[in-house]
Amino acid sequence: MIQKVKVDLGERSYNILVGENLLSGNDISGLKNIVKDRKCHIISDDNVAPLYLNSVKILLKPAGAITSESILPAGEQNKTLESIAGFYSDMVKAGLDRKSLIVALGGGVPGDMAGFAAATYMRGIKFIQIPTSLLAMVDSSVGGKTGVDLPEGKNLIGAFLQPEMVIIDTTMLKTLPERELRCGLAEIVKYGVIIDDKLFSRLEKNIDKLNSMDLNFYASIIAECCKVKARIVSQDEKESGIRAVLNYGHTFGHAVETVSDYNVGHGEGVSIGMCMAADMAVSLKLMEPEAAQRQEDLLLALKLPTRISGYDPEKIIAAMSRDKKSENGTPVFIVPRRIGMVSIEKNIRREDIIQAIRGRCD
Repeated sequence: MIQKVKVDLGERSYNILVGENLLSGNDISGLKNIVKDRKCHIISDDNVAPLYLNSVKILLKPAGAITSESILPAGEQNKTLESIAGFYSDMVKAGLDRKSLIVALGGGVPGDMAGFAAATYMRGIKFIQIPTSLLAMVDSSVGGKTGVDLPEGKNLIGAFLQPEMVIIDTTMLKTLPERELRCGLAEIVKYGVIIDDKLFSRLEKNIDKLNSMDLNFYASIIAECCKVKARIVSQDEKESGIRAVLNYGHTFGHAVETVSDYNVGHGEGVSIGMCMAADMAVSLKLMEPEAAQRQEDLLLALKLPTRISGYDPEKIIAAMSRDKKSENGTPVFIVPRRIGMVSIEKNIRREDIIQAIRGRCD
C-alpha cells in the first residue's frame, strides 16, 4: 500500500509517497507528468549509486526521460561548493536546460546538494527527492531546505527550493548500515519531543519493532513524521516562525558534528544535542527531570549516543556561534518544556550553555 502525504504550499504543493518496492515496477502516480521527455540528471554518492542508480533509470525511462548522472564520494566532508561546481560541469556537458530536472538519490548529503544545484543552475530548475536513508526520509527530503557546508560550519550556504515529489521506498532501509538507521531514529524521536507526545509514547512501546527493522511499522512511523513536518512547513515554509522547532537538538548537535570533523554523524549529534538541550531546560527549571530522563531512556534504548568524549566544550560553543540560526553571534535554542512541547529561546546565558555542554562531555 502506498501512503500519500501532501505538503500544502499552494502552487508549490507536492506529494510524499511512502511504500515498499516503489522503485520496482510500481506506477507512481504523477511521476510521468513531472519527468515526461525531460533530461533528468541524477545526483547520488558512491555508496548508494551501485545499489539503486539503475533502478531509478528504469523507473524514469517509461516517461521518456533522458538520464545522466553525477556521483560524488560519500560523506559530509564532500558536501562542498567544489563538489557543486563539479555537478554544474556535468550538467552542462549533459545538455541540461531550464526545463530539465534533477533527481536527488541518496541520504541527506546528496539530497541537500542536489536541491542546491537545482536551485542555482540556470537560476533554478525542478527536482525530485528519492531519499535512501531513514534520516532523509523523515527529515531532509521534505520541506525544501537545500545547502552545502563551509569549513566554518554546516549548511551555511543554501536556498529554499521545494521538490516536485518525494518518493520514499521503505525497502531501501534493508541496505542501510545500522549506524545510519540509528541516525534516522534520532530525528524520529525529535518529532515526538517537539510536537507529538502520542508519537513519543508509541515509540517507547515499540522499541523492539524499531530495533528489529519491522518495515510495516517503519512505513507507518515515516508517514506519521512526514505528516508532522508537512503540517509545520505548510504553516512556515521559510522558517520565520514555528518551523524553527524542527531544529530541536540541532544547535548543539551541529556544533558537535563540526568539532568532530564529522566523525560524529548527524543523527548522533542531534541525539547528544537533544540531551544537552533537555539538561539545560531542567537546570533552568523549564522541564521536569522525569521528562528529560524519558527522552534519554528512549535514545539509549534505540542505541543512540547521549554523551560525547574527547572534545573541548569551549570549541563546541565557538562552533555554535557560527551556526546559521544564531543572531548576532548568540545561539538560538529550541528548549523542551515537556514531551510534545518546546519553546524558542534567544537569551540563554553563556554559563548555562557551557554547563549543559560540559555535563555531556567526558
